[in-house]
Amino acid sequence: MALAFHGATQMGYQWKWDRVPRHLWRVIDGEWVWGPLLKGLWVTLDLAWKSTFLALVLGTLAAWMRQAPSHMGRAIAWCYVELIRNTPLLVQILVCYFILAPTLDLGREVTGVVCLALYEGAFAAEIIRGALQAVPKGQSEAALSLGMSPRNTQQDIIWPQALPLMLPPLAGVLVNLVKHSAIVSVIAIFDLTTQARTIIADTFMAFEIWLTTAALYLCITLGLSWGVGLLEKRFQRPKW
Repeated sequence: MALAFHGATQMGYQWKWDRVPRHLWRVIDGEWVWGPLLKGLWVTLDLAWKSTFLALVLGTLAAWMRQAPSHMGRAIAWCYVELIRNTPLLVQILVCYFILAPTLDLGREVTGVVCLALYEGAFAAEIIRGALQAVPKGQSEAALSLGMSPRNTQQDIIWPQALPLMLPPLAGVLVNLVKHSAIVSVIAIFDLTTQARTIIADTFMAFEIWLTTAALYLCITLGLSWGVGLLEKRFQRPKW
């Protein structure tokens, strides 16, 4: 922030902070009207929660397949994780938008959600798999020897112990998902970043708008981190 102010001063930039609120909200005829930045923020939040839900589902499924007895299941999950993790998200979005979306008749928003979910789901899969493997194998063996079914063993023994281990790294994945959502602007989704670029093109208020946009993203990510922190305390692993 200080560097931005210093650089603008050196350039002789004239700050126009008084014009920023109109791009957040306006009062017209006594009614509050959202400005383009808050409209873009809503689109970003909508993309984020949908992608988060789908990423967690895909990550859990892929983690389970990585440990499945089926060689085919393990191979499919391994190919998915390695392919997604080792190719750029931008390339994945462009491939999906220009090749898969027309074939499957997908809209821009759906394409953005699917790409974000696939990308972050691959990282979530390894986090979940690592947390499940960190639970001592003797726990499941003891539960099965006592007559518990495999399903109840996973539900009542393995997952309650693995959940506190996976929450901190999953928080990082969710924060990255919000930040990576800015990339969907390349396929003309009117998210926060796209709206900011449009405003800057019209007003040339680059410093004010980008700093405001960064602050809005920061509010989202800090809120996510705070929420996951509460979950960590709720599911904190007991110390024996």
